[in-house]
Amino acid sequence: MESTDVVVLGAGIVGVSAALHLQARGREVALIDRAGAAGQETSFGNAGLIERSSLIPYLFPRDPARLVKYALNLLPEAHYHFSALPAVSPWLLRYWRASAPERVERNIAARRPLIENSLSEHEALIQQAGAGELLRKNGWIKLFRSQETLAAGFADAERLRAYGLHIESLDSAGVAALEPHFAPIAGGVHYRDTAAIIDPAALSKAYADLFVSRGGRLLAGDARSLSQDSDGRWRMATAAGPLVAGAAAVALGPWSDAIYGPLGYRIPLGWKRGYHMHYAAKDGARLNHTILDADVGYLLAPMRRGIRLTSGAEFARRDAPPTPVQIETCEPAARRLFPLAERLDPEPWRGARPCLPDMLPIVGPAPRHEGLWFDFGHAHHGLTLGPVTGRLLAEMMTGETPFIDPTPYRADRF
Repeated sequence: MESTDVVVLGAGIVGVSAALHLQARGREVALIDRAGAAGQETSFGNAGLIERSSLIPYLFPRDPARLVKYALNLLPEAHYHFSALPAVSPWLLRYWRASAPERVERNIAARRPLIENSLSEHEALIQQAGAGELLRKNGWIKLFRSQETLAAGFADAERLRAYGLHIESLDSAGVAALEPHFAPIAGGVHYRDTAAIIDPAALSKAYADLFVSRGGRLLAGDARSLSQDSDGRWRMATAAGPLVAGAAAVALGPWSDAIYGPLGYRIPLGWKRGYHMHYAAKDGARLNHTILDADVGYLLAPMRRGIRLTSGAEFARRDAPPTPVQIETCEPAARRLFPLAERLDPEPWRGARPCLPDMLPIVGPAPRHEGLWFDFGHAHHGLTLGPVTGRLLAEMMTGETPFIDPTPYRADRF
């Protein structure tokens, strides 16, 4: 039977980053994923942003008129399955409570140390992995179609400038100067501190290749086989045979409940499903930045494969069949904004963003099981936060003084 110091469950960007940080601190690490490869699930299909400017969390809306439209599935930025309401409503209620205005500043204070260190932690790993060609440091642009929404967007930008961020307010001409192939639009906000990755799956693979090149093992296995022996060690089955470890770290994103649930933890993990589709561009048109069409609710990102259109949030059972109605709804609006050509994928990709009600991750020890650690629930910012929470987790697991206070991310805060 093989043994190792630590087994990390899940080879998405969060798990791979944690494995690299543990390895850098002298631990022998085995990285386990059911695919036997990195970045094949949630980390495959994101918008590719390292969101250095995203200090304000995605909040549950409070405007009654907008809530009515959501309830009627009239807004493309959000969609829900009526049949899933009994399952998802308790989580949505907790999300609504955690989004109360009086809690926002506390949430910003909790997420700020993670966000402010997100890009620097990525850059260190990107340099080590030789993956610099995947990184673009030109920010992203939030577009607005009316003067009313543009004014609200400018107000949000002004609030964030107080945190030292580099933000440029754009009128219609300013947008056209940066994106000359766009149709005329009221204006936008250019968040310049954010970086973009042109192939998120390739970044996860580059980090995993670095991990393996340094002696790490990436193995296929079913995380649900994890169990704790009487001596406190953790055992699981892999394609290479049984494996035992002194510690286990759960980085399974929306599937993390497969581990903590049977162990008796009641953690309010939900998910927001999302979709993407790639397109070619017509007549040599070029998209220079990642773009959020804020008034419609979709994002366009220049990727290696083509221009990726990503949807907003879908509230459904995690593993329910795909219903990519948001792609179908948003595609005509995207075509009117930018000259998209043919689809490049046979069908839309679907993923699930793992979310806690306060939109903060859980990073730290399992309260009742020695040697079990959690690193999941990164919501819309898994790519952004993977390396920084990986460092924080590794420091705690190896007895170092954490470089930031881990208290806001503890597992028992609920």
